[in-house]
Amino acid sequence: MPRTLYLCYFGLREPLVQTQVLPYLREIQKDGVEIFLLTFEPNFKTAWTTQEIEAQKEKFAAENIRWYALAYHKRPSAPATLYDVFCGARLARKLIKREKIDVLHARVHTPAMMGAIAKSFSRKTKLLFDIRGFFPEEYTDGGVWKENGWLYKSVKKVEKWLLKEADAFVVLTEKAREILFPESRETGFDKFGRPVEVIPCCVDLHRFTAVNEALRNEIRRELNLENRQVLAYIGSLGSWYLADEMADLMQVAREQNNSAFALILTQSAPEIMAERLKTRGFSDKDFIVKKIPHLEIPEYLSAADIALSFIKPCFSKLSSSPTKIAEYLASGVPIITNRGVGDVAEQIEADKTGAVVEGFSRESYLKALLEIENLQKTTDLAENCRQSAKTRFDLERTGGAKYRLLYKKLFGKNL
Repeated sequence: MPRTLYLCYFGLREPLVQTQVLPYLREIQKDGVEIFLLTFEPNFKTAWTTQEIEAQKEKFAAENIRWYALAYHKRPSAPATLYDVFCGARLARKLIKREKIDVLHARVHTPAMMGAIAKSFSRKTKLLFDIRGFFPEEYTDGGVWKENGWLYKSVKKVEKWLLKEADAFVVLTEKAREILFPESRETGFDKFGRPVEVIPCCVDLHRFTAVNEALRNEIRRELNLENRQVLAYIGSLGSWYLADEMADLMQVAREQNNSAFALILTQSAPEIMAERLKTRGFSDKDFIVKKIPHLEIPEYLSAADIALSFIKPCFSKLSSSPTKIAEYLASGVPIITNRGVGDVAEQIEADKTGAVVEGFSRESYLKALLEIENLQKTTDLAENCRQSAKTRFDLERTGGAKYRLLYKKLFGKNL
């Protein structure tokens, strides 16, 4: 039975691990791959008790997943990360030797460094570089690193080394494939014969199909949204996520329809959006900004009529596949979004599941709202959205199937 060690530079309790990492690992298991998981836990000594650690290990053992955890170090940034890389590589090397690990599955660059170092001590173990995004460019586009500064150049050299050492790759978008591995579009392999798969951020559709019209009506009554047009947003605010532009669109929607209501579900500070909406004429009765457990997202999204996703368009975002897009579509909610973020705009236009603004202006917002209205009149828009989610973002049929195919290609045989 093949064995994979999944290297993840996040804590187990983080939503991303719960909604993306673990579901994919359970899908990979379906072909008989034995799973080992390494996470890095913030404030490990205080956040976890010995009893909690043992209970979690037992829970995973019942799923045939073996969990290992190391402490995450944050400061000083670069030295702390390098220290974690060393610790992760050392443990990975031990597990390769002791557990006969066949694949080091590294989620993004920092774990890939751990994997590449550990792999150098083993001739048989392979490295799967799950690239996800353009990490160095994200830091320069976001203003964290100086463009073409020494830190950026250093990480790009490391990235070049990782691309050389890896035995297989995952990217999130076709645009990222075109930039990194254009030859793989036709063959599924790069110029050195290494497999490449495009696997977007998928969701468990069963969580969303369980929400029906009765539950929608119930949540709308609970939130006092009956007879209102609900514009929803889920996710972070600030930085990449354009709060001002989304608030502007909501203002335009309210000018066109005085029943318009803003439903903001975020883990960010509520005042980021609340203050923007108030300055645009929204009263306390016209919006909700709240944090909810991730498991409740399908229920709340069922109350929405239109969903928003405005993200800063830049080079690094060509590699992005926002999970919120899959969640909106799975909920049957049409989307208004902008260009320059992964494959999102092209997919929405092709599937007729929403509208794409050409710029952040009042005219663009009016046009997008009218386009949604026309689609609602001429097609079963909610069904279009659900079908798009099923075709493109189904955890089992898309995400899981592609990961299992990649593992088969990596081993060059049926598992």
